[in-house]
Formats: sequence, C-alpha cells, structure tokens
Amino acid sequence: MRNTLQLPAVLTRVLLLLSLAFFSAVQPAGAADRDRVEAFLEVTGFDVALDSIALSASSAPLMLGVDTGSFGSQWTKLSEDVFDTSQMRVLAVDILEKTLDDEALDHAADFYASDLGQRLVRAENASHMIEDDEVKQIAGNRIISDLVRSGSKRVAIYQRMGTAIDAAGTGVKALQQIQFRFLMAAAAAGVIELELDADGLRALLKEQEGQLRLSLQASSMAASAYTYQEFTDAEVQAYVEALEEAPMQRVYELLNAVQYEITANRFEELAHRMAELTPGQDI
Repeated sequence: MRNTLQLPAVLTRVLLLLSLAFFSAVQPAGAADRDRVEAFLEVTGFDVALDSIALSASSAPLMLGVDTGSFGSQWTKLSEDVFDTSQMRVLAVDILEKTLDDEALDHAADFYASDLGQRLVRAENASHMIEDDEVKQIAGNRIISDLVRSGSKRVAIYQRMGTAIDAAGTGVKALQQIQFRFLMAAAAAGVIELELDADGLRALLKEQEGQLRLSLQASSMAASAYTYQEFTDAEVQAYVEALEEAPMQRVYELLNAVQYEITANRFEELAHRMAELTPGQDI
C-alpha cells in the first residue's frame, strides 16, 4: 500500500494522541532495583499510563492518510502485536532501573501511596483508558468553560499542573520528534510518499510549533479538568504542590522520557510493519 501524504492536513491530529517530553539524561546517585521499580509503576499508576499508549495506535493511520478499515482483522492483529503492553512495561522497567534514583522513587511512591495519592491514581487510570479521547476532550472543555464563567481558581491550578508535569517545556518538541520519526519510517517502508525531504519536514514542523503548543496546552487543560473533576480545589492544589517538589520533578522527567522513547519506538515499528498489510484480504 502506498499513499501520498498531505502534511498540513494531519499536523494537528497527533496532538491528542501523545502528551510526552524529551529524554534528558540523568545520572542517579543510586539506581533502584528492578522489583522496587515494578512496584513503583503499580503504585503510581504509570503501568496503566504505559498500557494506554496502545490506544494511540488506532489513530496513527490518520497521520498517514491511511484507512485501516480495508485491512480487516490484519490491522487489529498488527497493532496488538506492535503495542504489546507486557513488552512496553519491560522496556520501561529496563530504563527506570538504570536511571531512577532511590530518593526520587521513595518520594513519589510515598505520595501516591497516600489516601489522596491512591484516589488520584484511580482517577488517572480511568482517564488513561478511555478509548475515545474526543469524548474526554469535549467534556473537559465544557468543564473549563464552566470554571471560567464562575471565576474558579481551578483554571490557574490546572495551568500550574501542566507546567509542573512538563517543567522543561519540551512536550511540543517531543510531539514533533515522534511525528517526524513515524513519518520518516513510513516513507522508508514505502507506506507513504512524502512531499518533503527530512529537512523540509523539520522546517514545516518548526513552522507549526506555536500552533502545536497552544493546541497541546488546551488539550492538557481539558484532560485535567475531566480527570480531576471529583476532587476539591484544596486536593488539586495539594497535588500540584507535590508535583512541583524537586524529587517529583526528577520522577516526571524520567516518566515523560520513558513514554516518549517507548511511543516513538513503537510508532516506528508500526510504520515499518504497515507495509505488510494487504488491502482486501482478511487473515
């Protein structure tokens, strides 16, 4: 299969798929052991966040202008194979075992093991696994509109939350890099024909950076409003303050990095494997 990609039409479609940040190398004072890292993933809910990466596979073809409906169960089987959740968890543990220091691990685990922390994890897990992200975005935007009309301070708290989660402000560049790697891999596999070379694609993505940043901020606000709607202002404020502490910042830098690397890796693999699909035949 081979499609000619019309890039401007798909640039913003990736925004609601991924909310990630670049990997910044960390040299921990003492790396955590594997068992503790696995327990950490569960108590923080990051294991479910990793699993939710698989949900983004359903929207990946939109970036390529490909209709997967003609491939029948081939597409389902391929995406499940590429986005194997057990494999993604192993990759995450491999990275965190070498990079996550004991102090940061203990700090984050203690917070998320608290009563408030566990309630937050349950809410976040439920939000992560909603397959139709558009439903969450619409509901979240409605909540934000109501908050703005009522003059609620919750809007400012959510803005602080977004900053705390991506303190380095590199989420947009991560989205662009993932999209770049995915499109280049698809072109190399013969799945699409790019109208631009690598330099041209980078320039186009750079040109769209401001628009991407605004869209990402809006989508992040809506997702937060939806996820934390049952929590009080004081509880959300306490969460943001916990996220702003230095050890938690180190944790989120790494967790964002792990999501980025695994997502980019799996999307590249998906692009290469899509060349195997045969329209009109079901296997």
